[in-house]
Amino acid sequence: MTVVGGGSAERPWNPQRQRSANERLLLDRLRTGGPASRAQLARDTGLSKPTVSSALAALAQAALVREAGTHSPERGRTSVLYSPDPTAGYALGIDIGRGWVRVALADLDATVVARSAVRNDARGSGALADLVVGAARGLVERSDADPAKVTHAVVGTPGVYDEASRRVRYARNLPGWGRPGLADRMGDGLGLPVAFHNDANLAALGEYTFGVGASSRVFLYLMIGTGLGMGIVTDGRIFTGAHGGAGEIGFLPWAGRPRGTNAEAVASAEAVVAAARERGMTGPLTAADVFDAARARVPAAVEAVEAEGEHLALIVSAVSAVLDPDLVVLGGGLGQSADLLLPTVRRALRTLTPLRPKVTAGVLGEDAVLMGAVATALDAARDMAYQRR
Repeated sequence: MTVVGGGSAERPWNPQRQRSANERLLLDRLRTGGPASRAQLARDTGLSKPTVSSALAALAQAALVREAGTHSPERGRTSVLYSPDPTAGYALGIDIGRGWVRVALADLDATVVARSAVRNDARGSGALADLVVGAARGLVERSDADPAKVTHAVVGTPGVYDEASRRVRYARNLPGWGRPGLADRMGDGLGLPVAFHNDANLAALGEYTFGVGASSRVFLYLMIGTGLGMGIVTDGRIFTGAHGGAGEIGFLPWAGRPRGTNAEAVASAEAVVAAARERGMTGPLTAADVFDAARARVPAAVEAVEAEGEHLALIVSAVSAVLDPDLVVLGGGLGQSADLLLPTVRRALRTLTPLRPKVTAGVLGEDAVLMGAVATALDAARDMAYQRR
């Protein structure tokens, strides 16, 4: 028997390939649809009951599925339920920020089984790469997971990762982070396949997968902190553009300011502090200080926060004209004070554009990048657990 399709050369029919396809079909059904009996799996997949039984036996022998209790209907026989074994593999998510390095280890059910956060006190990019490796390896060693089953890691980092040169570009808040060899240094140190992604993209995917964005067709995540970035998720997938730079809205030129002023200069933590100083606040200041003062109704702080909200509204109106999102989330460090920003953003949007997506706060807070990294790493870890059977 041969299979012909798409103009490709004929391929001999392979019973092993068919068995593998059946096993993968059942595993995917159990992962997305929850525990099920043999009979339910046969109905859901269209496979025969003997085929389902054979495939389940092979998956159980490979420790990919396990019994998950029983089901006793009012009529008929009690049936055994099956579910994927979450301990068949593990994935690492890593979030590299200017202040902290956060690491999470998750099983194949996306349950975080261990996590840690270490202060980023590295002096230099090489030291930071070693800090990341040490934090991740230490977390795995302290967990109950079998290190041999940790099969993939995803790193969230500021900037844009260039796959061709294996370097990070535009990570202005991490000096030296664009040096060649750092990605390979981390991969070698972990002894795992490691993928690198822009932190705002991962934050968007994290909020989409585990937070408020799950029902959105076009979902935007504004990461507002030491820098300004945006993650775009369309139909559940990150959109990165032709060269990985989609969402780098911090580079947008800002009209009415000196030439070279961009959006990051007027809509970030430093911009909030600068706006507060322009209005009379003095002494050591952080953006958090300004927001705290705004909650206390200090006039200069209230005005600075309102200016930030108006700038964010301009950014949302601009990207809405291009991407037409149905939901925009304010995230990052300043996003944790979204309750103060949202009234101004929503009010200003009404005067700026007829294209007004819903704008709200995220629910993952500082975990957004980390959980996006976990979600991305799990896709590969699940595939590798199946392939290694």
